[in-house]
Amino acid sequence: METSKIKNILFCREDICRSYDQGLIIEEPLSIRVEGQSYSVVMRTPGEEIDHAAGFCLAEGLIDHPDDIGTIGLCDEDDTNVVTVTLQPQRRDKVKDLLERRGFVSQTSCGICGKELIQDMQQILKPVKDGIKIAVQQAIGCVDKLIGRQELYKTTRGAHSAMIFDYNLEPLSQAEDVGRHNALDKAIGKVFMDRKLDDACLAALSSRISYELVQKANRAGLVFIVGMSRPTSLAVELGQAMNMTIASMREGGLLIFCGHGRFKDIKEDSKKELKYER
Repeated sequence: METSKIKNILFCREDICRSYDQGLIIEEPLSIRVEGQSYSVVMRTPGEEIDHAAGFCLAEGLIDHPDDIGTIGLCDEDDTNVVTVTLQPQRRDKVKDLLERRGFVSQTSCGICGKELIQDMQQILKPVKDGIKIAVQQAIGCVDKLIGRQELYKTTRGAHSAMIFDYNLEPLSQAEDVGRHNALDKAIGKVFMDRKLDDACLAALSSRISYELVQKANRAGLVFIVGMSRPTSLAVELGQAMNMTIASMREGGLLIFCGHGRFKDIKEDSKKELKYER
């Protein structure tokens, strides 16, 4: 885990100040180069760079399968912050337009803006299928598992986390990072590189659920997103359009914003009582 200890921090409360040492999460840039050209620079916590780049490229639409990758590696120099990716010739030809517009559709912690860009991103998204139902308490249990494994957050109080679960709601991967987008890219990238993405069903997130996170989850074929904070209105709109289920924790319960039909313990009558709180 990447942390840096800062000494003699003051904590003041009720007219009393005390000094203590605090571990803080490290933030560094990572350059992702595709086909010899710089594609994007993201701010992230060092570590798991290959998985991070793989998850990022999947979300961008550059790859659909691990076999689309020709090579992927971290540059050899000490303290490098560059991952290089090459594509198989047939895949390179298929995503030629994306490569020529590199950086235009890339997602960073700054988010996205503009109707044209949103429409452009939705061109690589597909509605997910029905067929799985879980209990409300099972979704809450996934978030509880995520909370229990946030080791970097426990040390720094400054990390986001993402955990991917299979259709039996067993964990497939987990990752932490200073950026919520990075944490999800890393967690998805691990499952993707293990060739288990077809088994992935649910993402539990420590953060609010933004449009970009829904987009990334959809590209991975995830059906459920459960966050510790609430989604944005645009995230809910995308979730509805892609037939996804989006929910967030609230005072020990669950706020369900779309896709509530996948919860087997919610009856038809109670659906009418669900409200989207803005």
